Amino acid sequence: MLTAIVLIDADAARIPEVAQEVAELDGISEVYSVTGDIDLIALARVREHEDLASVIADKLSKVEGVIRTQTYIAFQAYSRHDLEQAFHIGLD
Repeated sequence: MLTAIVLIDADAARIPEVAQEVAELDGISEVYSVTGDIDLIALARVREHEDLASVIADKLSKVEGVIRTQTYIAFQAYSRHDLEQAFHIGLD
């Protein structure tokens, strides 16, 4: 499973609509409205690299109101649970 983090600049007048349309795309698991230099962050989860092109270039980028995207492919996922397990020394 590949995870990509997609930063989305959107037309300010359509941010809620863009977020909803992107969230409904196959391959998109989550969309967040955020503060800062970008408007939305989407998480794409796909099986193959080729699927990223379909989800991001063919679908997400063509949603009305999407101005620009920037995509980061995740190499490894870390969570608080994973880190606690990694540093657990087994004291009983």
